[in-house]
Amino acid sequence: MTTSQRTSQVTALVADRLGADRVETDPAALVKLSSDWSRMSPVLQEKVPSGRYVADAIVRPRTEQEVADVLAVAYEHDVPVVPRGAGTGNYGQATPFTGGIILDLRGLDAIEVRADGNLRAGAGARMTRIDKVAREAGRDLWIFPSTKGSTIGGFIGGGSAGTGTIEHGTTSDGFVTELTVAPMDGSGRLLTVTGEETLPYIHAYGVTGVVTSVVVRTDPARDWVAVYAAFDSWDAMVSVHRRLLDLPVLPRLASGDEPALVPTLTTNVQLDPAQHSLRVIAEASTVAEIESLVVAAGGSVRARLEDYAATDLLSGMSYNHPVYFLQRAHRDRSWFHMETGGELYWSDADRVRKVYDGPVWLHLELMGNAPLAMVVAEYVSEEQVLAGIPRFDEIGVGVHSPHQWYVDRNVELVTAVARDRDPKGLLNQGKLTDHALVDTRINIGVR
Repeated sequence: MTTSQRTSQVTALVADRLGADRVETDPAALVKLSSDWSRMSPVLQEKVPSGRYVADAIVRPRTEQEVADVLAVAYEHDVPVVPRGAGTGNYGQATPFTGGIILDLRGLDAIEVRADGNLRAGAGARMTRIDKVAREAGRDLWIFPSTKGSTIGGFIGGGSAGTGTIEHGTTSDGFVTELTVAPMDGSGRLLTVTGEETLPYIHAYGVTGVVTSVVVRTDPARDWVAVYAAFDSWDAMVSVHRRLLDLPVLPRLASGDEPALVPTLTTNVQLDPAQHSLRVIAEASTVAEIESLVVAAGGSVRARLEDYAATDLLSGMSYNHPVYFLQRAHRDRSWFHMETGGELYWSDADRVRKVYDGPVWLHLELMGNAPLAMVVAEYVSEEQVLAGIPRFDEIGVGVHSPHQWYVDRNVELVTAVARDRDPKGLLNQGKLTDHALVDTRINIGVR
């Protein structure tokens, strides 16, 4: 019996138990939910284009126990399952390489700010709603991703860093206090894990079990201000960028771009495409000091926006988003990026630019103790992209490749836990392998 036939059996049982409206097999919907934003990578665009790998059915649970029940039935019939949130991941994490079921978790969207200040949310709750609920309760999330429309399950399962990382690190650095997980072991149970026991489920793409709800840390809400500054040179910009770590209250975000990346940024602030752009989400009491640093470095303050929505707009221009904006604006050319980090960006960025043939442009972020940067160049081949990795190593720049779909954090731990939680290896097949370009430096510049 084929996977498709076994999936039909399972979905018939699911439809009988949960309702026919919980199962979808429309071809267009299957193609759509079997893809994510991996098209940002020209390497992955060649390997996992939309429509090449397609699930046989979509199942939409509405409760955590329903997730466990669906997994139990799928386990009994040896049907692969891929958990999915909003599909905003960039690495092909949600690609169903072997068909089976896409488990659409967006129905699990309850949100609660607890008495201890921490926030509990269903895996399918959007980060936009979660942040809104937190702010209304007078709380700030420790971290949220640059793609704020993503689900919290997707962020925990496939993301890493974002707005708040300067102070709080990545998703593995204490942000998550508790997870509820449905294992793929035929039991139909839900597990609760806390503290360090959560690590095998964070950035593991669902191979150790399907996360159904999360508890994350928050802080008392602060007044955040979006500050835009402009500089004539890279050196002037980074002279301010590095000083932001000395502020009495760390910024929530600090992004910088070379002039070539500035025209495609999605902002309502008038930016000069001939100048370097620095954008900071700053705590209100530190704004005057930041502006003084900018002026002392020969830069100019372009805007100071105190509306919280303005900080969201600024956050949406961080991490790999300027790369996407460039790609969208120049569809006649193919651009790729590598995620890198190290103090060389503050002292001698030209050495980094020489890793690839030009033109090479840099997008800058601030981490907990060093800069992170997206190195952007025109795409020729996968070989060209990968050839840069040893060159980054030679100059002391950490690197993480966004051009592969394998689990690349805590791989030994994830593999060991997966053997117990998914003994048949049915969860998100093809994402856990011993042959990955494993990168243990994914926390570049955080600690």
